[in-house]
Amino acid sequence: MMVRVFQSGKRKLFCAVAQFFIFCLCPIFFIISPLSAAVIHTTLPYWASISASEAFMRSGPGANYPAIWHYQRPDLPVKVVARHENWRKVEDIDGATGWIASALLSDRRTAILNGVGIQNLYAEPSATASVIWRAENGVIGRVSKCRENWCLFNIRGQTGYINSRNLWGVDPNEEIK
Repeated sequence: MMVRVFQSGKRKLFCAVAQFFIFCLCPIFFIISPLSAAVIHTTLPYWASISASEAFMRSGPGANYPAIWHYQRPDLPVKVVARHENWRKVEDIDGATGWIASALLSDRRTAILNGVGIQNLYAEPSATASVIWRAENGVIGRVSKCRENWCLFNIRGQTGYINSRNLWGVDPNEEIK
């Protein structure tokens, strides 16, 4: 037994509504979705981080170029110095430069400790505040609230303030809100 779902008048209304959504609203989705997916940087250089658990730095902007570095550290900060289509030329903490696919990068602000010896993290943005924990050079964390050369640094949920001169991934005097 077959049941008729749409009557002729209802079918016309349904088709009209469906066409409206397809022809009017779908293009809006395709225009908005790439903009909301990532921040578009208009100026170079800018900071980014590796979002994938594995990323290859290549000698040129394309998968056909040879890999020169193999990164296996998600959240590793990189400085983006150039762009070409879906590829970004980046510089890492050691000064190595090459191209990484933009899909493997994130706008999440991270930094790596690069001061001398063990670094103190403070309860407040001041060297006279109490030390709440310490971390070694090479530790990667997320950065937020940078002001007057002090940044809130989060390493796996442990947070504290550190002077930005001990971080690679933050410009001198940069403010992050």
